[in-house]
Amino acid sequence: MLSKAAAVVSVSAYLFNPQPKTPKFQGKLSLQSNPLTHSNSLTHTWGNNYSSNILKMDNGSSSAFVTRASANPLQNADELIDSVETFIFDCDGVIWKGDSLIDGVPETLDMLRAKGKRLVFVTNNSTKSRKQYGKKFETLGLSVNEEEIFASSFAAAAYLTSINFPKDKKVYVIGEEGILKELELAGFQHLGGPDDGGKKIELKPGFYMEHDENVGAVVVGFDRYFNYYKVQYGTLCIRENPGCLFIATNRDAVTHLTDAQEWAGGGSMVGALCGSTQQEPLVVGKPSTFMMDYVSDKFGITKSQICMVGDRLDTDILFGQNGGCKTLLVLSGVTSLSMLENPNNSIQPDFYTGKISDFLSLKAATV
Repeated sequence: MLSKAAAVVSVSAYLFNPQPKTPKFQGKLSLQSNPLTHSNSLTHTWGNNYSSNILKMDNGSSSAFVTRASANPLQNADELIDSVETFIFDCDGVIWKGDSLIDGVPETLDMLRAKGKRLVFVTNNSTKSRKQYGKKFETLGLSVNEEEIFASSFAAAAYLTSINFPKDKKVYVIGEEGILKELELAGFQHLGGPDDGGKKIELKPGFYMEHDENVGAVVVGFDRYFNYYKVQYGTLCIRENPGCLFIATNRDAVTHLTDAQEWAGGGSMVGALCGSTQQEPLVVGKPSTFMMDYVSDKFGITKSQICMVGDRLDTDILFGQNGGCKTLLVLSGVTSLSMLENPNNSIQPDFYTGKISDFLSLKAATV
């Protein structure tokens, strides 16, 4: 488990970017070598006098990333399966689309478990808690333990716990029930969320909007109840409350609310706050390696013995690469083969395939 005194968040994808004109999180800052990513890790501890700052996500464009050779199509599934101990799966676009299970998933997971592989499911979707995700897996006929599920809603609460975020401070939530439930389980006071979804601002001459000066963090995730009230309230907290943290569960451009089309993702909500505060958030979801570090520590997993399987280049694959894992891109979600092979794409997985059930057909082809 991560220390409660400090959280080590790998920042190979971040730039240290002080902004002296805006309020900052006042925390202790230290840089330490990370041999897995050949970069630095940033450690925050709440409440000291050093001027720390929000971490800025680079998403693969920084020179800190080593250019990789073009990805290879997965041809020998057994070879990849035998080379690792753990598979970390993204959910949306890999296990399901909307509320529809992708073909062949149950059989594939059963095969991997039968071979003694540890399975972990990591999602940037913050609308549900781990317990709620457990129910979704169950509804889809998949036997998955709650301890195997790591959602970005949980990551936000785990991050606050790991930096000793004061229990007398409050968290303003721009997001849905999943974040609220995980904050409650961690013992943090919160406000906002769906309750603020129906609130409106009547702009009249001289109108002044009040906000809670005891808010010490604003957490922004995907929010179907997003509105101007929430933007303004979160903006006031971040800009005017000394040391208030700006935390994003993810910056995904699109998400799979249904299997019929792509929908605007959590990054659109985060982007609104970036624009109004002129600050960049600390991102706890993929591709930040906070969840990778947490999972590795919790289960005692060596990162080189992990294969990250996902459908997004700039989150899933980058997440695995930042953590020093093998990576497998599946084309069952947001990334097409043409996007992967685009000359402007600098993020290349170790392997790619159509969907995870190719593990079964490729096994049969090699027998």
